[in-house]
This record gives sequence, C-alpha cells and structure tokens, in this order.
Amino acid sequence: MTGQDETESALKLRDSAFSAMENAYAPYSKFRVGAAVRTSTGIIVSGCNVENAAYGEALCAERTAIAAAVARGMRDFEEIAIASESDTPAAPCGACRQTMSEFAPNLKVTSYAKNGKKVTWRLGQLLPDAFTSKHLSGRT
Repeated sequence: MTGQDETESALKLRDSAFSAMENAYAPYSKFRVGAAVRTSTGIIVSGCNVENAAYGEALCAERTAIAAAVARGMRDFEEIAIASESDTPAAPCGACRQTMSEFAPNLKVTSYAKNGKKVTWRLGQLLPDAFTSKHLSGRT
C-alpha cells in the first residue's frame, strides 16, 4: 500500500466511523460513538453504540462493528477507527479491548475527537498481556 493509498484508506475508515456515530442510540449517556473496522482485504464494516435502559446491556461501537464483520464471515482485521463527540480522542473500554484482542492482537486503533484530534495506538499498548485462548486449559 502506498502512502497515498494509506492516507485515503485511513480517511475512508475515519469517515465511516463518524457516519456510524450519527446512527448511535445514546439517550442515556448522550455520548454517541461510531467505529469502523477494516479487514485485511480492505472491506470496512461499521457499528455504533446502542444503549439500553438496563445500562449493563449497552453495546459499544467497537464491539458492534466487530460483531457485524464476524457475522459476515470476516475475522482478519488490520485497523479500527473510533469516532466520538468528545473534545479528546476516547480510548476503547476494557471489554472492547478484549474483544479486539480475540481477532487482532496487533490491531491498529485510531480514535478521533469531533474537533479532528486523533490518537493512534497498537492494541498491545492498550491491553498488554491480554487473556487469550492460550490461557484456557488444554487449548493452544
């Protein structure tokens, strides 16, 4: 991938995350979030947060994007973009980090704030020593 393609690809991923944010259902927190995950084949799948009156049943944007991709048979992810209405880029929560690590332990994670600020991490920075299938008895 050339630098130009990489930039265009990153912008498309960012725009998909912000577009998904517009569909977020956040009547309780008023904190809308969108996410878009790019597969190794370049396909982008997005998701948004979906809250619930039973707060613990809320779904984060990152997990809805990954779940939507998995439902389509995709499991090899290269990058995820997260978009929020915050003034500072929001890092993914612990549950989302764990879900991401199931599929892409070296995932590139970029979070964008509404004002254009962004922060990029590798998932290993956000979740060092993740719990994996290797920790399950009798599995490799």
